[in-house]
Amino acid sequence: MIKTLILPVGPPGSGKSTLTNGLQQFMTAISRPCSVANLDPANDVVPYVPAFDVRELVSVEEVMEREELGPNGGVLWAMEEIEANLEWLEERLAECEDTVVLDPPGQPELTIHHMALPRILQRLEKMGYRIVVLQLLDSVVLTRPSLYLSSLLLCVRGMLHLPYPIVNILTKIDNLKALGGADLPFNLDFYTEVQDLTYLLPELSREQSSTAAGGSNKWEKLNEALVDLVQDFGLVGFETLAVEDRASMFSLLKAIDRASGYLLSTTRNVDPSTGGTVDDEASVWAQAMSENWTGKMDVRDVQERWVGERREEWDELERKGWEEEARLAGALPGQSSAEAWVDDEGEEEEDEALRAQREWEDRRRRDPGGDGGGGTKAVRKG
Repeated sequence: MIKTLILPVGPPGSGKSTLTNGLQQFMTAISRPCSVANLDPANDVVPYVPAFDVRELVSVEEVMEREELGPNGGVLWAMEEIEANLEWLEERLAECEDTVVLDPPGQPELTIHHMALPRILQRLEKMGYRIVVLQLLDSVVLTRPSLYLSSLLLCVRGMLHLPYPIVNILTKIDNLKALGGADLPFNLDFYTEVQDLTYLLPELSREQSSTAAGGSNKWEKLNEALVDLVQDFGLVGFETLAVEDRASMFSLLKAIDRASGYLLSTTRNVDPSTGGTVDDEASVWAQAMSENWTGKMDVRDVQERWVGERREEWDELERKGWEEEARLAGALPGQSSAEAWVDDEGEEEEDEALRAQREWEDRRRRDPGGDGGGGTKAVRKG
């Protein structure tokens, strides 16, 4: 079993602790062993149950008082103390599960130029951990072209400073519509895929001309240079996240597992006779990550779900899906899903069309190479 270390980084308020808590709950739900820990010496209130807390070693309040530093300087000094006491961290990690989520401070200096965090990660990599960095940005950055461009620069710098697989994430996507997401000049895929940024230049000029400083050729040339810089690297792309949405968490965790290699190491150990993993670890996840489930949310669906005008329809569809799963959970072992929809008196609770559809799906599962005994296949138009 490979050892994976997941490190969410990003500015304060981007959702690092919330995501850490969400990952702990989600992995527990899918029976995947996971430990989470607080690596932020300034965070004295965490929403999750930590395996250990770095404040047992050093707290920012102690550093500020002892060294007469401010909050930011205190955090950076405390990170250097953690680096100087890595044996303490290694001992705590040795007691954790193979998958560990560390919740670090949100100071941008740590992912831009300060060397304490990279040196800590280098040491942990030597312990055998495969490190995946999650670079979080609040999706509110999409509402202003200048915020989006500056966030791209921040991501590029972070990817150069932390030389590990990085998954860039736009968090709080479910709040984007309330913050002006419905008025975005481009579709969501323009931002997540970082498409041709030259289309962003007129929007930047329009935004800058509305400020007190006004627009000028000087700003236009700077915008063009920054756009060229980001596009020349060609490194940045984004996942989206609504941490309370199960499908969104599925999609994100699969992206993390692709980056770490965990996905390949688990699915090849599936026992075909039982559907579980050979070592009986994370069997639910191994089945979900099989070839029968892609796990990738189409960005068009994300836009329709959270930014478009059909959010209520998606909410209702999701509610019905949960109700259906709850009913099917009562099926006896070996009982087909169609049979599970028959009540105790033998009366069918659904119409014939739905029953036929479920029987067809059962035949498809038993014979993946067949066509289910007839029927049509629905495809999505491009």
